[in-house]
Amino acid sequence: MSENQWWSPERHADRRPMLLARNRVQAAIRGYLIGAGFTEVDPPALVVSPGNETHLHAFETQAIGNDGVARPMYLHTSPEFAMKKLLAAGEGRIAAFTHVWRNRERGARHSPEFTMLEWYRAGEDYAVLMDDVAAMIRLAAGVVGVDLLRHGEAVCDPALPYERLSVAEAFDLHAGIDLLATVSADAIPDRNALATQTARVGVAFGPDENWSDIFARVLAERVEPHLGRERITVLDRYPACEAALARTCADDPREAERFEVYACGVELANGFGELTDPVEQRRRFMADMDEKERIYGTRYPLDEDFLAALAIMPDASGIAMGFDRLVMLATGAPKIDDILWVPVS
Repeated sequence: MSENQWWSPERHADRRPMLLARNRVQAAIRGYLIGAGFTEVDPPALVVSPGNETHLHAFETQAIGNDGVARPMYLHTSPEFAMKKLLAAGEGRIAAFTHVWRNRERGARHSPEFTMLEWYRAGEDYAVLMDDVAAMIRLAAGVVGVDLLRHGEAVCDPALPYERLSVAEAFDLHAGIDLLATVSADAIPDRNALATQTARVGVAFGPDENWSDIFARVLAERVEPHLGRERITVLDRYPACEAALARTCADDPREAERFEVYACGVELANGFGELTDPVEQRRRFMADMDEKERIYGTRYPLDEDFLAALAIMPDASGIAMGFDRLVMLATGAPKIDDILWVPVS
């Protein structure tokens, strides 16, 4: 019997303390959510649309009706659409621990099936979510009994006040790029302007790559490795063309109320001041699906019920956190499979 098999008694004995720590962290976070007045909900995993972001890849299946006709269905990549429908229905503070599935993702920090914690606050500013995440990270460290989060050589002290940087500030600080100079006043990205600055600082990119592709390269190579070192970093105010499902900032249409949270250079969470304009959301979805079809030769359907619900959804803030990654950092596990009770074979 190979010791590399998670189910070998020797391997399980090595992993079990981390798995029990995982349970304690989950219980502590559930206690935090209850104390903050959240209702835990249970969204379905089988959906008509898995999400409409360009580089998000879903697992597809078929639902065969009583009429014998097969219709495409998907395992969700996030419970977002379902939970926003619940906000439209009248819920105020909701949270869900749920398994989600993402294809084309496997590695030390990625499992094709993983646990996401997603929560929403109706009528509250998205900055409150930053405090939520910081509190949960501190809880995780406390429950496990560590002062520092660790990943490789990186460490992060969750007890320190978190750092809040705009994406533009982070690009200037860590990459020497004036990002907003590459976006017009009406939020149109200028590929050549970004390419010129990116070439100057020595980040390689292909001739066919667009603004978003080059942005992602600089973010991954020059910015992210510096985030969440010593203390938690909140990377705030993403460019509007990277807004996804976030609304634009009232004081600058070139930026959006989107943020990500990092510790030890690892992205833990992605939050939004939620967009509630179904016309704009449809436009973004269609643009992303056109790009997906151009790159990958496929596209996903829109969830028309979600777009209809968006029209009556209250102003809200929402966030999704990779729960397994949080447990990795708290336990010092080198890879995500170490803290999954049953890793995907």
